[in-house]
Amino acid sequence: MQIDPQRGYDIIGDIHGCADALERLLAGLGYRKLGGVWQHGRRMAIFLGDIIDRGPQIRESLEIVRLMVEGGHAHCIMGNHEYYALAWHTAAPAGSKQTFVREHSRRHAGIWQATAQAFANHPYEWQDYLDWFAGLPLFIDGSSFRVVHACWDKQLIEGVVARFGGGQIDRAFIQASAEQGSFAHQVFNRLLRGINLPLPGGQKMFGQDGLARRTYRARFWQEDQAPRTYAELAFQPDPMPDNIAGQRLPKGFYQQLVQHQVADPLLFVGHYWRDGEPAMIRPNLACLDYSAVNGGRLVAYRLDDELSLQAEKFVWVENRA
Repeated sequence: MQIDPQRGYDIIGDIHGCADALERLLAGLGYRKLGGVWQHGRRMAIFLGDIIDRGPQIRESLEIVRLMVEGGHAHCIMGNHEYYALAWHTAAPAGSKQTFVREHSRRHAGIWQATAQAFANHPYEWQDYLDWFAGLPLFIDGSSFRVVHACWDKQLIEGVVARFGGGQIDRAFIQASAEQGSFAHQVFNRLLRGINLPLPGGQKMFGQDGLARRTYRARFWQEDQAPRTYAELAFQPDPMPDNIAGQRLPKGFYQQLVQHQVADPLLFVGHYWRDGEPAMIRPNLACLDYSAVNGGRLVAYRLDDELSLQAEKFVWVENRA
């Protein structure tokens, strides 16, 4: 995938069916709708994935993004929810213990429900979008900047590039991810879901979405001062259980998780449901998911040729009900 270093890029976080907010954001960024396609004379958008699920305007959101991509006005990478959709509809390999790559459980059906309803009367259109999802890259390496939905894991990404020549994979790779622990499973799990670690003692907590989880999302970047407790290591809006939050981490534990160093190129991710005013995490790291679908903000970063993030280049719209 070609990145033009002379062009400006507007990198946009998780949309989750918030088409009205997306159009307001694009308009605020100077894009105009011409011939039904949002476009800018000098800039291009990069979407960080998770266009679908949860929100009220999933078909509309997909149409905006896909038309921009196909018109040469945007790039889009795969989010974990696009992968979930593909995995839900992909048969598991012969001999597998499950029928589909993504188990058709009640929990998984609940996550998929809003998208299923949006396309209930449009099955052929949905199949066409599934084919489009399958062609989305898992990441983009623009040399001076990188984008991935959740976590840039150098070793796994090098393995994908060695196999496919870039960030785009094939249907067989999706099918292979049904096997727990396989290379394909590790790639989708780490790049699109981040570092998810089990809560000590098999405990569980409830997230913003009401789902119970026995894992937590962890920091994957180099800090000036390494996290010392589980609460400091977690990177999620949901608080750790009180009896775990203050527990000390095992010695050297965090250092084994670091995937993004202070000297690495700029990195943009989505996925993590941040809140508050959009801001950088590190001078070379930003998360642009600010829970738009939960009444938060839809956020973009206006990237030009800077090598360190600038606070004034975060742009957002409120998505209050």
